Amino acid sequence: MKVLDLLEEIEEICDTSAGVPLTNKIMVDKAELLEIVDDIRKALPDEIQQAQFIKDERERILNDAKEEYETIIKDAEQRAEVLVDQNEITTRSKQRAKEIEDSAAAGAKQLKMSTYDYVDKVLYDFQEKMEYLNGQYFGEMYTNLQNTFQGIGDRLVENRNEIRELSYKTQMDE
Repeated sequence: MKVLDLLEEIEEICDTSAGVPLTNKIMVDKAELLEIVDDIRKALPDEIQQAQFIKDERERILNDAKEEYETIIKDAEQRAEVLVDQNEITTRSKQRAKEIEDSAAAGAKQLKMSTYDYVDKVLYDFQEKMEYLNGQYFGEMYTNLQNTFQGIGDRLVENRNEIRELSYKTQMDE
């Protein structure tokens, strides 16, 4: 998957980039990083197309099931019309038509349920992939940013405390 490769490339850049002394920051080539981000944007539509294909395939399967159901119903109705000549035959044919209709409805329902299960599994797998990518790459980047800002905040508190202490000592003529 190209997006994963590009994200690994960003990770490698972060791992191999020169660090800024006394900070948790690194220096990276902006153009190189932006080029990789652009490549990720270009690759994402493939993932979206894959999801669209799954949706279209689901629709196709449902339409096929509906057509099969309608064909079976038409067949049952035609058979019933042929047998209308006699009362006993008519009664039996109506009963058989109902059985065929129920069977077709049950078959169509089962086919729909199987299709929903299949599509749900494919979407679930895709969702898990997206959550994994988010947790693996973006969660880590967010944590690193949060830690960096926390470190800066802690440093600022220390510096302000030091300035207050110097101010106090100056005020007390020490």
